[in-house]
Amino acid sequence: MSDLSMSAAGARIYNRRRLANFLGLAFSSISLVIGLIGLIWILWTLASNGLAALTPDFFFKNTPAPGTAGGGMANAIVGSLMIVGFATLISTPIGILAGVYLAEFGKNSRFGIATRFFVDIMLSAPSIVVGLFVFALAVATFKHFSGWAGSLALSLIAIPVVVRTTENMLNLVPSSLREAAFALGTPRWKVSLAVTLRAVRGGVVTGVLLAVARMIGETAPLLFTALNNQFFSTDMSRPMANLPVVIYNFAMSPYEDWQKLAWGGAALIAIVVLAINIIARIAFSSKTQA
Repeated sequence: MSDLSMSAAGARIYNRRRLANFLGLAFSSISLVIGLIGLIWILWTLASNGLAALTPDFFFKNTPAPGTAGGGMANAIVGSLMIVGFATLISTPIGILAGVYLAEFGKNSRFGIATRFFVDIMLSAPSIVVGLFVFALAVATFKHFSGWAGSLALSLIAIPVVVRTTENMLNLVPSSLREAAFALGTPRWKVSLAVTLRAVRGGVVTGVLLAVARMIGETAPLLFTALNNQFFSTDMSRPMANLPVVIYNFAMSPYEDWQKLAWGGAALIAIVVLAINIIARIAFSSKTQA
């Protein structure tokens, strides 16, 4: 083959690669713009309709009766804080310890492989399925809705997130760090908890925060477990008000005051989730740089 034909073939390959690169960048840029437009549209709609409802009464008054002017979501805010708080206390130690086991002890064992498989299934399972499961397990058994059932449902949603994040973070720890600890005679369990886990604590905390952000906005599991309560209550053994269910009920109502409160609740959840994600990213980036 002559040098001329070889150069022509090389030019065709080069032009084809340039075209493929251009098309890939173009489609990626278009997708990015479409995603940003959708996100900005959602945030603008929430801000324009919901921020006006975030008055002092919104935070210090309970949900009003139908057709009653005024009121707020104090009972729903406290109920959500309690339900999500207890769900976090349940899911965090279980998820972290399970992630440590999968990364440090059972990476290639049959039990570890099976656990990892079920964790992946739970990650992709619809939240309404989790809610129905806890309804059959707890609500139908004890014959009443409760905040504890809601926390259990949310914890089942959060545990796979924490497990996967913890395992992935621990897999990033270099083997030389473990070997150095083993060389000093440190037991394996202490290496896992005091060396490798401490080295990635920023990433683990980020995973917990992301799990909390996901739990805050879940509605379907709470519809089947915690249900709702128009009055202020801190009794976790009874039905409890919570922001997602109250927003759902108020948004579907024909009362303008309720719809305004629903917009305010949606804006509050969006602000909290956005703040948690920003804090998680800042914390993770600072730990990574350190």
